[in-house]
Amino acid sequence: MKKIFAILTVGFFLFVSCSKEDDPIDNSVTVNPNTNKQATGSSSNDLLSDKTFKSTIIEVVYVAGFEPTTATINNFVAFLEARTYKPGGISVIKRAIASPGNAPYTIEEIAAIEDANRTKYNTANQIAIWAFFADGQSTSDTSTSVILGTAYRNTSFVIYEQTVQGLSDSPFEPNRTLLETTVITHEFGHILGLTNLGATLQSNHEDAAHPKHCNVESCLMFWSSETGKGITNMVSGGTAPQLDAQCIADLRANGGK
Repeated sequence: MKKIFAILTVGFFLFVSCSKEDDPIDNSVTVNPNTNKQATGSSSNDLLSDKTFKSTIIEVVYVAGFEPTTATINNFVAFLEARTYKPGGISVIKRAIASPGNAPYTIEEIAAIEDANRTKYNTANQIAIWAFFADGQSTSDTSTSVILGTAYRNTSFVIYEQTVQGLSDSPFEPNRTLLETTVITHEFGHILGLTNLGATLQSNHEDAAHPKHCNVESCLMFWSSETGKGITNMVSGGTAPQLDAQCIADLRANGGK
C-alpha cells in the first residue's frame, strides 16, 4: 500500500498589493487592506494582546460543499480565547462562494482568491482573520505527500478541505472535526508567531532540523504533525494535540495568555 503523507505548511513571503450570511460592509469604517498582507507571524503581538486591537473577527469563507464543521469553528474560537486577550470578544462570519474553478491551487492563486473575496480587514480596534476552505488540492502535492493547510500571511490561512475530507471520516482515519481542528490550530500557531516566527523564544525549543517547529514530540507545533502518519498518531487519543508549556511561554511573553 502506498503511504500518503499529509503536510501543513507556513508561507514565508509577503504580498503587498456565527452567521452564514454575508456580513454587510460598513463603508464608514476606514481600512487599509495592506495591513492584512504582511509576513506570516508579524502580527503576533496584535493578535495575542489587547494593546491595539480589543476584539477579533474571523471571516470563514468556503467553497460550496466544503464547509468546515460547526464543531471545528467552535474549537478554533476556543483555541483563540484560551491564548489571546480580546475583551471585546471573538466573532465569526461564515459564507460560501462558488468554486474558483482552477484547482489544484498555487499559493499565489489562493492569495488572489482572498483578495477578490475578503471583506473584513483590520480597523482601529478590531483585528480580522481570513480562513479559506478550498475545493481542491495544493499544486505542491506529490504522489506520496499532500498539503493540508498553509499559513501564508499575517492574518490569513488556507485549508485544503478537499484533501482533509479525503483523509478523514472513514475506517482507520480520524474524525473530520478532529483533523480540521488539528490543521487549523497548527497553522494558526504559526500566525501567532510559533515557533520563533514572531513570538520570541523564551527557551531553546525550536527544532533545528525542522525550523519554525517545536522540538517537543507531543506539542501541536511538532514537525511530525505535518505528516499523515504523524497527525494520525497525534490524534489517536481522540483529541487534538495541544501547545506545550514552552510554546505557551513564548505566546505569553509576547502579550498572550
